[in-house]
Amino acid sequence: MASPARSNHVWVGSETGILKGINLQKKQATNYKLGDGMLSRHEAVTTMCWGDPYESEIFVGCLDGSVKLFSTEKGKFTESRDCQGGEGPFCGLAILDGSLITCVQSGLLKVWRDTSSEKVEIQVGPGVCRMRQNPEQLHRVATGGKENCLKVWDLHQPQEPIFRAKNMRNDWLDLRVPIWDRDMQFLPGSEKIVTCTGYHQVRLYDPSCPQRRPVLEATFGEHPLTALSLTSDGNAVVVGSSRGDVAVIDLRQGRLAKCLKGFAGSVRAIQCHPALPLVASCGLDRFLRVHSLHHKRLEHKVYLKSRLNCLLLTSQEKWEDEDLDSSADLQSDVKEEEDEIWNSMEVVASKQKAEPQPCSESGSEEPPKDKPLKKRKKIRKAES
Repeated sequence: MASPARSNHVWVGSETGILKGINLQKKQATNYKLGDGMLSRHEAVTTMCWGDPYESEIFVGCLDGSVKLFSTEKGKFTESRDCQGGEGPFCGLAILDGSLITCVQSGLLKVWRDTSSEKVEIQVGPGVCRMRQNPEQLHRVATGGKENCLKVWDLHQPQEPIFRAKNMRNDWLDLRVPIWDRDMQFLPGSEKIVTCTGYHQVRLYDPSCPQRRPVLEATFGEHPLTALSLTSDGNAVVVGSSRGDVAVIDLRQGRLAKCLKGFAGSVRAIQCHPALPLVASCGLDRFLRVHSLHHKRLEHKVYLKSRLNCLLLTSQEKWEDEDLDSSADLQSDVKEEEDEIWNSMEVVASKQKAEPQPCSESGSEEPPKDKPLKKRKKIRKAES
């Protein structure tokens, strides 16, 4: 029988070092932690990634420099690895040919291979905010941060970046434009990369063209943008800010398409469903929210008690049907177990009841009739 952890739709990492699995249909959240020790902010979950295409494993990067492996099949942590190197928390995790890729805030990007002779270490520059892997070309990753422009690296040839973005031209006062890339993602089917900045800008880069500056730029709000995620069709991007504003930006026209409401704190992570028009988000207000991109409606809202840093949204499409199927499978398994128990029990023969004896000399088998009760004498009180 499958583990109950497989029925969770969203996985969330908290500042207290707990991995939380949420079943949206049942509105239930389950906490998972390695060991029985006390909760500590030194073990805060800062980033996560899937360990395989089947979503049976999750790599969890913690603030103390350890990377833990969680099995959704077994419903528990199975391994912990010390991946310390550089300074600062993890800014990204990825998997390449069975090897783990880590990047920390100080700019050390490292590929943890089994053989030390093939160790790969890249210094991508200080102040890194995010590292993202190209889902179609796994050997390519993008990095960016504060005063650290967007770069694309080929891990097969890590000597120099294959693309280095160029800063914007000076503003109308002829002042240098500051750099602060907070998050980025590769567009499917192309080499384009979309980024969001700490100066409330959304930019689109195209490494295939000679221009190294953004080919498109849009602004949203007045607060730093902290996270983004591409929609399933790749035509829009969902961005969240440090104030709790979430919006959908159309990348074809470079304008605001719609805003999503219901947030009350800084957004730390956003992820769109790969097939359904849904987007999940979490942040400092301790809520996990799932919005519909078509109707802007809040579909699910779950309070998770801790401040949340990152999330993973499963790719399963028919949540209701899967829940029904899992419950049906559970009932069938229980029924089979009950049948096995009953079949293994010994059969005990019941004692035969004695035949009724005749009540009269004539041989009648009718039971004797009850005798009428004697009438009670009425006692009358003497009149005074």
